[in-house]
Amino acid sequence: MKKVFVFAAAIVLSASVALASVKPGDKSELKVDTKASKVYWTGKKVTGEHTGYVVIGDGSVVLKDGKIDGGVINMDMTTIESTDMQGEWKDKLVGHLKSDDFFSVEKHPVATLKVKSVKTTGAKSVVTGDLTIKGITHEVEFPVETKVVDGTLTASGTAVLDRTKWDIRFRSGKFFTDLGDNLIYDEFEIKFDLVAKSAEELTSL
Repeated sequence: MKKVFVFAAAIVLSASVALASVKPGDKSELKVDTKASKVYWTGKKVTGEHTGYVVIGDGSVVLKDGKIDGGVINMDMTTIESTDMQGEWKDKLVGHLKSDDFFSVEKHPVATLKVKSVKTTGAKSVVTGDLTIKGITHEVEFPVETKVVDGTLTASGTAVLDRTKWDIRFRSGKFFTDLGDNLIYDEFEIKFDLVAKSAEELTSL
């Protein structure tokens, strides 16, 4: 009976210590799982649209009280891909997107989103951050959906951007006239699909 009492006391003590170590306001950092995460893009023109993705090179997310409190996402622009075309036309499109007409990938191989704050109202959350493309930084704001289960964060959100703010002017109606069917709309979308885990968990995969 004495051994049972000692064992039970040890369990209670361990639980108390564990609870005491988790305090309101505590922060933790998760690493982005680059294999499970991607950034998808959609660009539209008068005659249709193109879609694709960019691989995330690395990143981290800071959690406070189980919610996103900050983070950095580095996108490897050299990996930009098209998902709506194949063969020669796909190669031409990807090559053009990498050129100075669009993302100047050779000069600026990394685009970065730095999360500054996340405001949550009810079931909705809005991210505010600095997005750097081609070495140019502008503040962006977009809605996100997040979930944390067993220490793993999943987050998804879509930002609608004006490409001309990042000096992407090719066939833009703001800078060129009489484009007709060759017009490319200034607004494009990027959708973040992120999975982030502890560094220890990622190492064990």
